[in-house]
Amino acid sequence: MENIALENRVFNPPADIAAHANAKADIYEWAKKDRLGFWDAHAKDMITWFKPYDKVLDDSNAPFFKWFTGGKVNVCYNCVDRHAKSERRNKAAIMYESEIGRQVVLTYGMLYREVNKFANVLASLGVKKGDRVALYMPMIPEAAIAMLACTRVGAPHSLVFGGFSPESLRDRVNDCGAKVLITADGNFRRGNPFPLKNNAEKAMEDTPTIEKCIVVKNAGNEVEMKEGRDVWYHELMAEAKAYYEPEEMDAEDMLFILYTSGTTGKPKGVVHTTGGYLLQTQATLKYVFDIKESDVYWCTADIGWITGHSYVIYGPLALGTTTFMYDGTIDYPDKDRMWDMAERYGVTKFYTAPTAIRTWMKWGTQYPQKHDLSGIKVLGSVGEPINPEAWMWYRENIGSGVAPIMDTWWQTETGAHMITPLPGITPLKPGTATNAFPGVEVDIVDENGEPAEVGYLVVKSAWPSMIRTIYGDDDRYVDQYWKRFGKFYFAGDGAKRDELGYIWVTGRVDDVLNVSGHRLGTAEVESALVECAEVAEAAVVGKKHDVKGESVCAFVILKDGFKGSDELVTKLKKHVGVKIGPIARPDDIIFTGGLPKTRSGKIMRRLLRDIAEGRAIGDVTTLADPGAMQEIASKYSGKED
Repeated sequence: MENIALENRVFNPPADIAAHANAKADIYEWAKKDRLGFWDAHAKDMITWFKPYDKVLDDSNAPFFKWFTGGKVNVCYNCVDRHAKSERRNKAAIMYESEIGRQVVLTYGMLYREVNKFANVLASLGVKKGDRVALYMPMIPEAAIAMLACTRVGAPHSLVFGGFSPESLRDRVNDCGAKVLITADGNFRRGNPFPLKNNAEKAMEDTPTIEKCIVVKNAGNEVEMKEGRDVWYHELMAEAKAYYEPEEMDAEDMLFILYTSGTTGKPKGVVHTTGGYLLQTQATLKYVFDIKESDVYWCTADIGWITGHSYVIYGPLALGTTTFMYDGTIDYPDKDRMWDMAERYGVTKFYTAPTAIRTWMKWGTQYPQKHDLSGIKVLGSVGEPINPEAWMWYRENIGSGVAPIMDTWWQTETGAHMITPLPGITPLKPGTATNAFPGVEVDIVDENGEPAEVGYLVVKSAWPSMIRTIYGDDDRYVDQYWKRFGKFYFAGDGAKRDELGYIWVTGRVDDVLNVSGHRLGTAEVESALVECAEVAEAAVVGKKHDVKGESVCAFVILKDGFKGSDELVTKLKKHVGVKIGPIARPDDIIFTGGLPKTRSGKIMRRLLRDIAEGRAIGDVTTLADPGAMQEIASKYSGKED
């Protein structure tokens, strides 16, 4: 067995999980035979409706699909009220620890009280149904409270990752027209306060729609509070009433806007609605992580990303499970921090990204071996394909050699898991997400949209948690996701199918990078570089990276009169980090006299990727100047590491 290549090894479900799994063997057949009936049954079983829906799916105006039309529902009620009014009232809803050791436990009863109070805070500041609220927050309980309170009031929220720059925050606030911004004074990174409010202050210099800024006192650092606009969270909460009647929302009312990078410089505001998203997040979590009443579930994602929305907050709380939140770095004060917390809090289900797994691999097995992780029964991977070596390390060292790994493929746009194993049913192979989740129909097609063994990954039919549009730009939504293959949703990823019929996602086929599980548009990074006075033009590609999955590699043409230098490299990297955020900072910057362009002026990034990854350069016959590639390759091979 040991001589079989890792990607060809097959691991059957552990007997104890298979015997008691939430998903039974007939679930795929049920969903295949009656897809809409499958979702209908789960919607009736898993969601508390104020008014029943009239129709499961309205596809009369595709691709603007509608799910559970006519149904009235409130996400906060489903995530909080129904548990607080049941035997789960004193069960831990959120367990939290900060980097410096602050600990908070909120039971469902306590969460109910806090969310109701903050809903009244929002209402007192003039927030009403339909108003947008922006959040720029650390991974703290108050962030979850704020999200839930927004859903209670019926105000769509837009979270912006706390590591993003003031300019990124400004652009997102202005695009959605947010009325209120919720932030914190700061949070801790390696024991030192990070001044989050200061960044928010810079952003608000040019956000005319913001009327109030609510600030959570978290790190205790000094902040500027603008009179008449800025208000302290704790002061508002001290005066707030203890109950706010949840708004009855239509199943298709907007729940949140989450911005993700696209192939143009302007970020895309992905719109998710209420009923379908609420259903698929909890249904997938229930089956994919085999959630039981006694579980302590930990998803390490930040709430600023879709994984944090779906699988830190909404999915777990809708199911009534205990979700763990950690705000801090994974190696502070030492490299066993994560495993120390997993042991102390009794984590049973653990969900993280391949980037983190590869980092732990690099540090060595001595750190997880210091702790008892035998309580972890199911592992998950998210954000990008996981390589077989990392898959095996994860299973052996975090899963005690037996825990099944749920390698999940999905996107900001899909809202919830789309391709994933099920722990009690699916034989696993390292590196593949295996099959579509029941009720989801995916395929691999060629350029003409015909089925293929290797090609483009598409979704063949509507699914409940799907993107509804791009905020304020229906045409861009159609062009971005539906134009290429017409009736199929095009995911932007390539894929192949193996002899078992399992799907292997091979990565992005468009100009979007996937760095540490975070999507970055090449255009955004290129625009930031060209802002510098020395830069005439830039082309950015992704380069395979052992830890990040992809790193940012930039090819830069300088203006006349400027020369490349180590100092300029440092300056350009720093500028991108400030402009977009540290995650976008290029690992490599190569100065070149030209770029590979077609006669129409399009940059052939695939050729630059060939150079960056050390491959033989592909066909250059379509280039306006085929000789340009020789110069670029020479410059790249001569760069310093």
